[in-house]
Amino acid sequence: MSKHIAILGSTGSIGTQTLEVVEANPELFVVDVLTANNNVDLLIAQAKKFKPDVVVIAREDKYEYLSEALKDEDVKVYAGIDAISQVVGMSSIDVVLTAMVGYSGLLPTIKAIEAKKNIALANKETLVVAGEIIQKLALENGVSIYPVDSEHSAIFQCLIGEFENPVEKIYLTASGGPFRGKDRKFLEDVTSKQALKHPNWDMGAKITIDSASMMNKGFEAIEAKWLFDLKPEQVDVIVHPQSIVHSLVQFEDSSMKAQMGLPDMKLPIQFALTYPKRLKTSFERFNFLDYPNLTFEPADSKNFRNLALAYEAMDKGGNMPCIINAANEIMVEAFLKDQVGFLQMSDIIETCMQKASFIARPVYEDYVSSDAEVRELAASLI
Repeated sequence: MSKHIAILGSTGSIGTQTLEVVEANPELFVVDVLTANNNVDLLIAQAKKFKPDVVVIAREDKYEYLSEALKDEDVKVYAGIDAISQVVGMSSIDVVLTAMVGYSGLLPTIKAIEAKKNIALANKETLVVAGEIIQKLALENGVSIYPVDSEHSAIFQCLIGEFENPVEKIYLTASGGPFRGKDRKFLEDVTSKQALKHPNWDMGAKITIDSASMMNKGFEAIEAKWLFDLKPEQVDVIVHPQSIVHSLVQFEDSSMKAQMGLPDMKLPIQFALTYPKRLKTSFERFNFLDYPNLTFEPADSKNFRNLALAYEAMDKGGNMPCIINAANEIMVEAFLKDQVGFLQMSDIIETCMQKASFIARPVYEDYVSSDAEVRELAASLI
């Protein structure tokens, strides 16, 4: 039977690659919902091609343009973040793939879980900001969360058949980004254009900057803590420039398992949508002879302080990961507009962590107020 899916963030990097997976397997997937934040022209093209029941544009000022373009299509058109949060509860949907960027993905994910929809999670900020709430809701509603990030998918794949065996440690691999091995003197003058040139992965602007600053890997560490029920000291980051080993699990008997393959996000996307089955693909195959040397080195949290700040937030808990996420989103936006320097991002994020109101046991409303408070604070420090 076909699986009916909603793709939140269909015009972004993960969303477009998800639709490539759907197109390659038309007998397995039906697209019921497509949503986008701003890229209305691509959303229109996707709607005409995949014929969803519903499309939603988060930017309400784009509604009329979208509605007019699709007036001859058999598709319902809505606008606004509230509409996205409502459509995920449609009875026909089997799985919601959340690929919205940043904090915006939190409420739709919560609503999807409350509607008892399984989640294919590509929006790591959801677990960074409110991991405790998300995991509690998923347990209460019998919902499975399948990771789409390549690193967390790798850990998940390594744990299949091992769920009764305690994990001693996991290792998240990082490419090191475009500035691997560079010192602070070099980093003082790097530009957003340089930071957007990731050596191995094709990603959106926000996640590419996060990768360059190592904040992405810090967020992945927090996400892994919640996904796999780990303590902070059980999550380590190592730099692996070739991006062939996507992550590793170490068990209590000292044995280690790794998941490997060429960098291609369509594999973890497809696995999240088809688990426990593996589909035959035409993806390029990895050849050991093409990579005679796979190298590993420690992560540099001294020069790339965002990684250390993320671990600090994970250790403190409460709403601190929410604080660091909100500050980081403002900083990335400012860096892309050349309003702050690469190293200044970490300085301002740290200041926000020191000045923002800390809440040890937050509820959802606390996350909302913290996010708003920190965005205002971070913007004032630029």
